[in-house]
Amino acid sequence: MAVISKKIPAPDKVEIKTALISVFDKTGIVDLAHALSARGVRLLSTGGTFKAITAAGLAVTDVSEVTGFPEIMDGRVKTLHPTVHGGLLAIRDDSEHQDAMKQHGIEGIDLAVINLYPFEEVRAAGGDYPTTVENIDIGGPAMIRASAKNHAYVTTLTDPADYAELLEQLSADDGKTAYAFRQRMAAKAYARTAAYDAIISNWFAEALSIDTPRHRVIGGALKEEMRYGENPHQKAAFYVTGERRPGVSTAALLQGKQLSYNNINDTDAAYELVAEFLPEKAPACAIIKHANPCGVATGSSLVEAYRRALACDSVSAFGGIIALNRTLDAETAEEIVKLFTEVIIAPDVTEEAKAIVARKPNLRLLSAGGLPDPRAAGLTAKTVSGGLLVQSRDNGMVEDLELKVVTRRAPMAQELDDMKFAFKVGKHVKSNAVVYAKDGQTAGIGAGQMSRVDSARIAALKAEEAAKALGLAVPMTHGSAVASEAFLPFADGLLSMIAAGATAVIQPGGSMRDQEVIDAANEHGVAMVFTGMRHFRH
Repeated sequence: MAVISKKIPAPDKVEIKTALISVFDKTGIVDLAHALSARGVRLLSTGGTFKAITAAGLAVTDVSEVTGFPEIMDGRVKTLHPTVHGGLLAIRDDSEHQDAMKQHGIEGIDLAVINLYPFEEVRAAGGDYPTTVENIDIGGPAMIRASAKNHAYVTTLTDPADYAELLEQLSADDGKTAYAFRQRMAAKAYARTAAYDAIISNWFAEALSIDTPRHRVIGGALKEEMRYGENPHQKAAFYVTGERRPGVSTAALLQGKQLSYNNINDTDAAYELVAEFLPEKAPACAIIKHANPCGVATGSSLVEAYRRALACDSVSAFGGIIALNRTLDAETAEEIVKLFTEVIIAPDVTEEAKAIVARKPNLRLLSAGGLPDPRAAGLTAKTVSGGLLVQSRDNGMVEDLELKVVTRRAPMAQELDDMKFAFKVGKHVKSNAVVYAKDGQTAGIGAGQMSRVDSARIAALKAEEAAKALGLAVPMTHGSAVASEAFLPFADGLLSMIAAGATAVIQPGGSMRDQEVIDAANEHGVAMVFTGMRHFRH
């Protein structure tokens, strides 16, 4: 394959004489145009941007005057022209390029200020297919990519946040930009078009039900840089994909320090879990530590739900994340601030609750503006060496499953409710997961063990410790329902659960030894149901 090479050194400083401005987001654009015009920069523009600059009383040339071709097809074709792209791509110090510019009447463009049609917003708002397609920008990305490629001579701006730095550069260097600045803006420009195209391609895959497209790209916009990652020696940043799923990415930080990498990871886990419990049915609280729940409960009130969740494992809850499925009220806030907590996240927060939490200035308080839909489709991804593992979101809900009673004894109504509760929680516990529940409250949680038997024993041990702390005669696992997020491969796990006091078991089923497990349940008078769906979480 031949390699294209133009070994012409890039100039350090380039004067801005002509600027092409074409933006959908007009934030700060008139002020920028004023500043450029005051420096004698010639302004070229299109469509609505041209009208906005003209309305501000500034001299601006319509691109159609430069191309000699009118804007046509409802604005679909206006900048896709050799005069525009030649002005952006010409290597100024290349004699052949200079001759071509003279021959075809092409003038150089030194600054391209471009941002794109709001495809992300239209998609998030649920636009229909034709509307969403119409908001795929073509001319914008083409100009961005052209000018960014030629950053040796052209400055490319795609973000209104960079306008101030551009003007600082021009003031400091007599109307010129530095090569290092142009390089940074070019890198930012390509990242912008890459993320934009990623969102479009993923939308097409979703719209056409293509589960495994030939190429899969996940893009995001930088929301914030972090002091460090999972550990202090790791660098980290938080990117948002544009998906309008209520949670940590959409939440307003009402008070407290910047969220850390681990805070964001744990807060997301907590809020996704608590959203499993519909607020119109009952208040719910989930307390998370290291991405695993240490207590989950519903209650007659939000404060009761919090107290019941805390009772499951008050030791592990120290320094944890608290997620609520209803508006944080004053009574619940008063109770929460008694414990050292890293983050509280809720759909909303009352003014009284805000004032109470403000007594703990380091406590991060997030208002998410809503709850994520646990049934909604979506993608999740994780990196592996040299690749991405991408899958559909685990949006299975136990209410939507046809539960199969496999034992002689069917579960009683309360046992069935507790089975469903435990299985919902188990979906959000690291595998292997075992969750005991009683009366809408976790009684013990065993997470992330290599052996399911160990998870069952750890959960029972946690319940025993909680019973001692609460002064209970017996652990809450006595008379509880227990969930395993995957099938029980042997009867030993079930026997550990029965030893802890469980009287009803919910599990996916599907083991070669299902009958062995069912026989053990029947022998001990335990009710068991199969869901047919597992919830591995790694």
